[in-house]
Amino acid sequence: MSSTPRKRRWSQAIPVTGPVRHTIDTFMIVIGSLITALAFNLFLVPNEIASGGVSGISVITQSQFGIEPAYIQWGLNIPLFFAGFLLLGRDYAIRSLLGTIVLPLFVFLTRSLPVPTTDALLASLYGGIGVGIGLGIVFRGRGSTGGLSTLAQIIQKYSGLSLSVCVVLMDGLVIGLAGFILSPEKALYALIGLYITGKLIDLIELGFGYTKVAYIIADNTEAISKAVLSELDRGLTKLNAQGGYTGDDRTVLMVVVGQSEVTRLKTLVQTLEPTAFVIITNAHEVLGEGFKRS
Repeated sequence: MSSTPRKRRWSQAIPVTGPVRHTIDTFMIVIGSLITALAFNLFLVPNEIASGGVSGISVITQSQFGIEPAYIQWGLNIPLFFAGFLLLGRDYAIRSLLGTIVLPLFVFLTRSLPVPTTDALLASLYGGIGVGIGLGIVFRGRGSTGGLSTLAQIIQKYSGLSLSVCVVLMDGLVIGLAGFILSPEKALYALIGLYITGKLIDLIELGFGYTKVAYIIADNTEAISKAVLSELDRGLTKLNAQGGYTGDDRTVLMVVVGQSEVTRLKTLVQTLEPTAFVIITNAHEVLGEGFKRS
């Protein structure tokens, strides 16, 4: 890694451990659970959209038997919490305890809010957005809301299947059940909501911006390295590589830059070596000096 003394771009970030970090994480789990509960009660429950998980099961039971969704969520989350404690360990249980309790509580407290729309498509869109934002905040707070995600992790641990496959299986079973009990049309709306939720979770967890990673293959790597370090004030990494056709040893420069610095980087490289080969790709999240600290 080549480097030169660089000015500090950001103030010291909050430590990843300690009471301040714990307080922030707790606040994020509570706020995220509240947002999730609001989206659930405003859009999903009144339109009978069961978009997976324990919340989807509670929508089905409320529709068929009139049982409050919060009761079903507590009734399923608590046993799953203890199963997670026994089979996944103490650390997982601690991370999921708060969300397991407060999410059904907020669902119960916000159950009587007026319904903004009875259009199932709009409800699946806005419900998916709200739930995705809420769960994304919970996950950024290093928490969990428990539920079928706990069961999915248990299955993954003992079956050898990937976690993504286990989650899809759990949500697929709930949506399939909704299609059988409620209607196939409601199941299709639930799929829309589930897809949007996943996208919003990624957006909240990974961030709204796209940092860029550039790979530069050139003959004059030393000059380019010095220019990147001095003119862009960015660090870089030198990767040892070998040409596939010639078999010659080469140096590949890897540079991480912000979106606004891409044009400057390309101009700089083209000025120093017009025939240089440059590959630029997206990096959703970059942690470290000059970027995010945590």
